[in-house]
Amino acid sequence: MNPTRFGNVMAAIAFLLWGAMPLYYQFMPNAAMDELLALRIAASVPFLLLMLQSRKGKTPNWKTLTADKRSFGFSALASVMMCISWSAFTWAMTNDRVLDASLGFFINPLLVIALGVLAFKETLTLGQKAAVVFGALGLSYQIVQYGEVPVAAMLMAIFFAMYGWCKRYVNYDAITSLFVECIVLFPIAAMYMAYKIGAGTSVAVSGDFSTLLLYLGAAPITLLPLFFFSEAVKHAKMSMVGLMQYIEPSLQFVLAVVLFGEAFDSIKTVSFGLIWFGLAITIIESLVTVRPKPDLPQH
Repeated sequence: MNPTRFGNVMAAIAFLLWGAMPLYYQFMPNAAMDELLALRIAASVPFLLLMLQSRKGKTPNWKTLTADKRSFGFSALASVMMCISWSAFTWAMTNDRVLDASLGFFINPLLVIALGVLAFKETLTLGQKAAVVFGALGLSYQIVQYGEVPVAAMLMAIFFAMYGWCKRYVNYDAITSLFVECIVLFPIAAMYMAYKIGAGTSVAVSGDFSTLLLYLGAAPITLLPLFFFSEAVKHAKMSMVGLMQYIEPSLQFVLAVVLFGEAFDSIKTVSFGLIWFGLAITIIESLVTVRPKPDLPQH
């Protein structure tokens, strides 16, 4: 498998896993967002250490990691971007706003595509340009009709696009990169949870054991798709990653409307319809595009 195709496969797996994530968070209604974030970071470190041990047979060399200052710096920045995006995402997941999460990840590809063009000088096909135009129309229609900006959706979209941009400048392998992201924030997360537990105000710890397991389980549940995404952005074109991300919000949309029974009014019908129409154009374009046949030798 060539690197570009490998990147596309990694992206597809990542977005399928993210799309199914609302199923997990339905077990955590009105979760304490601060503890969910802190425990996710703290629990990720030993989980990633085990993965590194199983793959390489040794723990990461801290001196070697910090020697690559650019990779370390962008990994640290990526960790902050992911925390903001992930917090907005989990708030939507645990507050019956899965459609908001779906909208956020419909917006994100537009920003990723823009980054690909502006930062990496990538060119767009006609179908990709159509996806950007119709996606922007769909978002604008919803904002105008509701008279408000979908804050959670915008936070998710903007900071996840920035996360992907940061990952392009990281030379570590996928697991090591995720480990650095978590270890940078680990002291803050650990001290915060120690304070909450010491003060007797921790929701996760004061509840039953199954509740604590759900909070801790957020670590592997979110790390797995991030691993595949880390591989994807290193090999696939940013514009393709942006377009393939439509897999995630489409799946979340189906779950929100069909399984969770969230309201889907006429405004959202038009808004999502415009976005889906642009996506349909790109899919049709990819199906009808054929490689030119090589010239036959002349006798």
